[in-house]
Amino acid sequence: MKQKEFTIPFSGLKQGKHEFKYVIKNEFFESFEYDEFNSADVNLTVLLNKTSTMMELDFIASGSVNVNCDTTNEPYNQSVDSDMQLIVKFGEAFNNEDDEILILPHGEYEVNIAQYVYEMLVLAVPQKRVHPGIADGTLKSEALDKLEELQPKAKEEKENKEESDPRWDELKKLLTDK
Repeated sequence: MKQKEFTIPFSGLKQGKHEFKYVIKNEFFESFEYDEFNSADVNLTVLLNKTSTMMELDFIASGSVNVNCDTTNEPYNQSVDSDMQLIVKFGEAFNNEDDEILILPHGEYEVNIAQYVYEMLVLAVPQKRVHPGIADGTLKSEALDKLEELQPKAKEEKENKEESDPRWDELKKLLTDK
């Protein structure tokens, strides 16, 4: 779904630098049918540098998205800071195969940046999402308690608890009798 507010009409702009500001909320991700975020609050600045033959777009995003921890499933706010550069050139046909260069046909008068913004923000969130309370030990949850309870015992504890089998003791003597 193309979002109209992310369409930049560049044909009427003078050559030089132009700035566009956006606030990205969860509805933006829902329009792409992406439901990994509980909520989002990201400020996006797009700097457009227009020249006679091409345009440079610099995307700068900062904010946070609320996601669920992969270990405990507890929701937390993950900070998001990302930037990206996109070069827009003009050619015979539309081509977006390159991640950093977009080719628009001659005669185009606007560019939609929604897909680029979506990809940049989704990739800015770590693949493994870990609640900050797990690392510093401040998070208390039933899932963490259960994981700790089910954690395998340390090797030394097992060796102390297990009685040794006399057959193995005889075999171990062979190793030490050399």
